[in-house]
Amino acid sequence: MIKNLAWVTTQAAHGRDEDETAVVAALGVAGCTVEIVNWDNKAVTWSKFDRVVLRSAWDYPERLKDFLIWFDSVSGITEIVNSPAIIHWNLDKNYLNELADAGIAITPTVFVKPGDVYEFPVSEFVIKPAIGAGSRDAASYDSKQHEIATRHVARLHTSGQTVLVQPLLNSIARDGEWPMVFFNGKFSHAANKRVTLPRAGSVDDLFAPETNSPHTPTTNQLKVAQAAIDFVSSKFGTTTYARVDLVLDNQGSDCVLELELIEPSLFLYYADAKCTHSFVEALIQ
Repeated sequence: MIKNLAWVTTQAAHGRDEDETAVVAALGVAGCTVEIVNWDNKAVTWSKFDRVVLRSAWDYPERLKDFLIWFDSVSGITEIVNSPAIIHWNLDKNYLNELADAGIAITPTVFVKPGDVYEFPVSEFVIKPAIGAGSRDAASYDSKQHEIATRHVARLHTSGQTVLVQPLLNSIARDGEWPMVFFNGKFSHAANKRVTLPRAGSVDDLFAPETNSPHTPTTNQLKVAQAAIDFVSSKFGTTTYARVDLVLDNQGSDCVLELELIEPSLFLYYADAKCTHSFVEALIQ
């Protein structure tokens, strides 16, 4: 059993992780000592921890070079979860292509690399970076805003980013998204999340404002989400924690919007207490 654990955050996220208080307390009850530490704190001796758990390091996309230097260094001296292979794979949303190739339904997506020729959809659409979190650098546009959207793409390309162009699905405003949470590869609980992307604007905080609530998943939602988790497990081994964000496409079918394996919120605040205990077991076993 893990006895000494680092719960990794960043300074700007302090007090903003709804999962943190209950899980840290439950870890203590289970006999595990926990330190809440910023990933960029150079005074931390990472080797003293039995396991390092990425939880709310929500500024990593903007500081990616420094974050990866830290991550690779720490993973060389102690165990980090999720595993380095999983984290590196999940950093770039090009993983969606692999899910699609495996027959797992994804949100219709066009990947636009720097230098690519592209066209925007005729209806409303979304632009987001391939490496990003919290809806930062993501925005929605309509058919009259192509000029502004083009500048958005150019800005992301200038920073070396691949850009995702996706239709703004009809279901998003009506139904929101459904985060499906897994511990050790097994389904734990689900939630409903509603996020309104800025129209031709930007998210200046660590994450876009959300309205969340509990959700009981349908049989098909469980099937699609489990297929995504099983794909990752077959490729890298079991994830300690994972979140599959589902939406309905414009034909009314469940599909994967994103696969969150790095530092996802786990919506434990909206779940039964037994889900917190399941997470604790996954962290210390």
